Amino acid sequence: MRVLVTGGAGFIGSHTVDLLLAKGHAVSIVDNLVTGSHANLHPQASFHEVDITDSAALRDVFHAERPEAVIHLAAQMDVRVSTREPAYDAKVNILGSIAVIEGALEVGARKIVYASSGGAIYGAPLYLPVREDHPINPLSQYGVTKHTVEHYLYLYALQRGLAYTSLRYANVYGPRQNPAGEAGVIAIFIRNLLLGLQSRIFGDGQQTRDYVYVQDVAAANVAALDAADNQALHIGCGIETTVNELYARLSAQMGVLTPARHEPARPGEVQRIALDPQAAATHLGWRPRVSLAEGLTHTVNHLAMAHAAGKLA
Repeated sequence: MRVLVTGGAGFIGSHTVDLLLAKGHAVSIVDNLVTGSHANLHPQASFHEVDITDSAALRDVFHAERPEAVIHLAAQMDVRVSTREPAYDAKVNILGSIAVIEGALEVGARKIVYASSGGAIYGAPLYLPVREDHPINPLSQYGVTKHTVEHYLYLYALQRGLAYTSLRYANVYGPRQNPAGEAGVIAIFIRNLLLGLQSRIFGDGQQTRDYVYVQDVAAANVAALDAADNQALHIGCGIETTVNELYARLSAQMGVLTPARHEPARPGEVQRIALDPQAAATHLGWRPRVSLAEGLTHTVNHLAMAHAAGKLA
């Protein structure tokens, strides 16, 4: 199958591209390299340095590659950026997604797999772990924009016959996540522990997240090409871990006792979240395979190697 991956030079995207190619698909990548990296690009995939908000350039890519399916991962993905710059957040996440959908329709693509957010769209959960039918009450502009695109996908499926699967991710972590960015607390904690820097914990650290390993997420993305049409599914483990517990586990594992510094809580962030993955098991045949303990070990080893090679800034 010819598959176009937006954000394919990024963290989740590059793992998804690797798996697609391993399974024999022909892959093309669209990425503006704002958060993605040339180092993540697979040599067997064709690459187009294009921003999804540049609809004319994106249209040219679709006509050149003529994908049969799209895995849409490109996004503005930071809650703090969305609260500071809501217009920019909407431009990338809503208008950029519309351009992707329109491009797919124009060349006759069959399906879009969309990266939504299970951590941001629900707001303060009424129960845990959250199921897909939980009320949608986002606490950030990011949560609003990610869920808005799900409505567009529903309408395009209804009106134009373009199939989709919306995958609502938990907190994704693993190798290749940028440890110098604003998102990805596991990578940030590991980097700081390796460099002897003090980490910041916002709020009291008792807020919980559901952590899912990046290769498990890539497997869900690829599985959704041929399953779960016109559904929204959780991609998570259904397990809560506090930020304090996470930092303590990493400190103990790495043998570094640098204490974290607590700072005021950030606006727009939920206090507790965990996603029930049962629907993904039923409709997608997907379950998380990598435990948090195993995934943390892989991630620590990856960043420790980068540090030893002088590549960890």
